[in-house]
Amino acid sequence: MHTKPRATSRKAALLSHPLAEQERMEALRAYQILDTPAEEAFDDLVKLASYICGTPTSLVTLVDSERQWFKARIGMEVESTPREQAFCQHAMFAEDVYEVEDASLDPLFQRNPLVTSSPNIRFYAGAPLVTPHGQPIGTICAIDTVPRRLDEQQRDALRILAREVVAHLELRRARLQIEYEQQKLEELLRMSNDAAGSIHMAGGQNEIFVKQEHKLVRLKTADIRYIEALGDYVNIYVGQERFTVYSTMKELEAKLPTRDFARIHRKYIVRLDRIVAIESDAVIVEASRSADRPSTVMPVPIGSSYKATLLSRLNLI
Repeated sequence: MHTKPRATSRKAALLSHPLAEQERMEALRAYQILDTPAEEAFDDLVKLASYICGTPTSLVTLVDSERQWFKARIGMEVESTPREQAFCQHAMFAEDVYEVEDASLDPLFQRNPLVTSSPNIRFYAGAPLVTPHGQPIGTICAIDTVPRRLDEQQRDALRILAREVVAHLELRRARLQIEYEQQKLEELLRMSNDAAGSIHMAGGQNEIFVKQEHKLVRLKTADIRYIEALGDYVNIYVGQERFTVYSTMKELEAKLPTRDFARIHRKYIVRLDRIVAIESDAVIVEASRSADRPSTVMPVPIGSSYKATLLSRLNLI
């Protein structure tokens, strides 16, 4: 005996309608997962399926146009098989767990090369992987070389594992999307800084853009008090605010108007018109400007090798 839930009319149409199959393939490829390396999350799920169903083989299969590819596998040496031989191409369109108790007695599978030769499949049970938009893309399945039958708890476990596989696919896609958006933001930041540099060279308004919490913030260089290097990061002090960016002093120095800023230490750049006094080993920098309160000042160290250059740029009497 073998139980194989029938496909719904909608899913059955997917088997024969080219446009619907194209939509299914687009849904699968949107995950960008075909032919990717093994991942622990999916490997753990096939191990659970094998333990729960008591079978030597379990797979997470994704059904491509001409093959079924195994994202995770246990007890199976090959990483894909032709689609026309795949039990999963039938199981993914089923209403529920698709179960074949003895494939050698089933007219649909008894001449299948996966049954008549290695791996000599007899038992198969697969739960469909269905995207949130209702597209079937594969299965999580359990396979054995001897006939058997699952109990209802085992079938329910396969249903749960199928939902977990889809949840991991969605999380993986979301992570890739975030990484892609971050790359675009980095590129936009680079282009914005390059544009700001071009404005400076043309004698226009001076400004830079810095990335803060996934957004770009415009800073006028006239408002910058000083800049401090901190390992792989740079702190930019503007008024009473501090902006931390991933950059180097050399890269940032190239973006600033050279007539307005001076490097006074390997770790510090100051805006010249914010210097209110110079002591032996520090410049005193105006920390804030406000019409309704006195300005505050703070010391910034001077490197000995930078002091002469700084003094040469000041209007000394």
